[in-house]
Amino acid sequence: MHQYFSLKGRTALVTGGTRGIGHMIAKGLLEAGARVWICARDAQACADVAAELSAFGECHGIAANLVHEEGIKALAHELGQQMDKLDILVNNAGTSWGAPLESYPMSGWEKCMQLNVTSVFGCIQQLLPLLRKAGTEESPARVINIGSVAGITAHGENAYAYGPSKAALHQLSRMLARELVSEHINVNVIAPGRFPSKMTRHISNDAEAMAEDCAVIPMKRWGREDEMSALAVMLASTAGAYMTGAIIPIDGGFHLE
Repeated sequence: MHQYFSLKGRTALVTGGTRGIGHMIAKGLLEAGARVWICARDAQACADVAAELSAFGECHGIAANLVHEEGIKALAHELGQQMDKLDILVNNAGTSWGAPLESYPMSGWEKCMQLNVTSVFGCIQQLLPLLRKAGTEESPARVINIGSVAGITAHGENAYAYGPSKAALHQLSRMLARELVSEHINVNVIAPGRFPSKMTRHISNDAEAMAEDCAVIPMKRWGREDEMSALAVMLASTAGAYMTGAIIPIDGGFHLE
């Protein structure tokens, strides 16, 4: 590991770290030398995945329900008992909801906005004390929010709340980047296109749907695990120390369509 990308001695939290993009990023941070905490609602999944990822470095699992303010506060309190600072916060936990326009439920809209925007704000708010303790002029603390290319393009795929929620997250990230830069906290966004996850398995499990999906991606393929991991490591390392307020598509060129 080149020193530019080493995360040795750094602490990280990845929300929704038990599967999909969160799992990819947690593994990458561990391989780069960070101590990583992952959280999700399922306590058993947290324990199992933390044990699995411990093959790559020190990894801990914490059960947390980020839908409610009480759950976010409980997570922040627990982390405060286990660490004196938080160098890297990856807000990955999120959800989607698809339905025809005429029957799209307000409950689906509210669920997406709550977890994809409000809960991210809550996590940053409650973990600010730990982030402030970590950030220095030479090595700022890092907040990496997982947005989406759906928040950049107009391709909705009947997930009417998802794209707007991610666009809101992008804007929130820019606002916080401007506000927190003086406190040595960088805030950036990774905006993924297609990657293997629970949210996209209805496509990846259908060969015809997969072929149709890849056809509209300029690179004609989905993203790979190491590509996601590498981008997160870059933002968390020396390579990302002078970056804040950036929204970075990683989508094989889909946002160009």
